[in-house]
Amino acid sequence: MIKVHHLENSRSQRILWLLEELKLEYDLVEYKRDPETAAAPESLKKIHPLGKSPVITDGELTIAESGAIIEYLLDKYDTEKRLRPSEGQALLDYRYWLHFAEGSLMPLLVMKLVMMKIPESPMPFFIKPIAKTLSNKVQEKFIMPRLKPQLAFIEKVLGEHKWIVGDELSAADIQMSFPLQASSGRIDVTQFPNLCRFIKQVETAPAYQKAIARGGAFTTL
Repeated sequence: MIKVHHLENSRSQRILWLLEELKLEYDLVEYKRDPETAAAPESLKKIHPLGKSPVITDGELTIAESGAIIEYLLDKYDTEKRLRPSEGQALLDYRYWLHFAEGSLMPLLVMKLVMMKIPESPMPFFIKPIAKTLSNKVQEKFIMPRLKPQLAFIEKVLGEHKWIVGDELSAADIQMSFPLQASSGRIDVTQFPNLCRFIKQVETAPAYQKAIARGGAFTTL
């Protein structure tokens, strides 16, 4: 039996979605974040040394990292290759987006979130204006000039077909779902209508809704 070590409000939500798409049975082990630091609990380190989620166990195997988990589950259980193209440009595009999500897009979104939270952090009152100014400058001069072209590129791709690789859902969409949902919580994405459509498609997908019902309420903030 597959066991998902599921941290609330984390990337592990998309692993639940994948499992629901594959119609696989799984056990859910839930972990709560620290209410002050939002960090994962120390108990997760008993499953994987870094104490991060998602992590799954399948028999004697322990697999961490979203992309690695996705590839493992598809290799073993997606025997009809329903969620991964089998050849040609579609397969290359699939691999690109599977790695783009965490390799290119998510690091900028994490930086964006950290910069947004700095002015809200406890500090002497006379430091706050300086911290806010520095935070805004980093976002304005470094993060947004790199983030907006990525989102514009995604917008163009989603203007060409329904999902990120084509007109059928693939695991690349599942991998991309988290950073694009995170984008909508950290910048104004109304200028990217195709991206907004994608997020709505994700959140209304029956298997996604089953995953939410199983894993609990979800927010990327």
